[in-house]
Amino acid sequence: MNLTEMIALVRKDLHDEDSGSYRWTDAELTRHISRAVRELSEKIPLLARATLPTTADSRELDISGLTNRIMVEAVEYPVDASPPRYQRFSIWGDTLTIISGHEPDGSNCNVYYGTLHTLDANGSTVPVKYEDLVATGACGYAAIEEAAYAINRVNAGGTMTAAEFRLWGGERLGIFQERLKRLGRKQRVRAQQLFKSQD
Repeated sequence: MNLTEMIALVRKDLHDEDSGSYRWTDAELTRHISRAVRELSEKIPLLARATLPTTADSRELDISGLTNRIMVEAVEYPVDASPPRYQRFSIWGDTLTIISGHEPDGSNCNVYYGTLHTLDANGSTVPVKYEDLVATGACGYAAIEEAAYAINRVNAGGTMTAAEFRLWGGERLGIFQERLKRLGRKQRVRAQQLFKSQD
């Protein structure tokens, strides 16, 4: 699914499909979709791996190049060990410190991390099974925004009032947040079981 398709899905859920009198602009819906994608990414990030050089006689590693990084799941060092050796580490800002194992000698290490999902004109990294969830979140944010904007204005664009938008949007956001909470718990269990540090 690309961004245009997601906007169409959100408009369908919002009953805002009359192109002659859209209640929300594409730019507004794009902003709400982006917010929902960011929140999904916090719970279920896009998994990535980067091979980075270490510095001889230093346990510190610069990870500032891991753009849109949400979390670091594991550090593999050295990279040619069989079975793989995952080291304990700590992070402060953009510096990762390898705590366990031998002091690095300048060879490479693999950093397994989570990053933000993308959803743009070219496509999406959001898993198909979560596309409806993103649409639900985007609808909730759009409705809440409309409710705030509609306060003390004459309702000339349809039957829903500001209070109804607020209620409906709040329900959508409640569903979205509850699903994210459950997904976050599943991720924590998976992360704790997948990697064990080795000395």
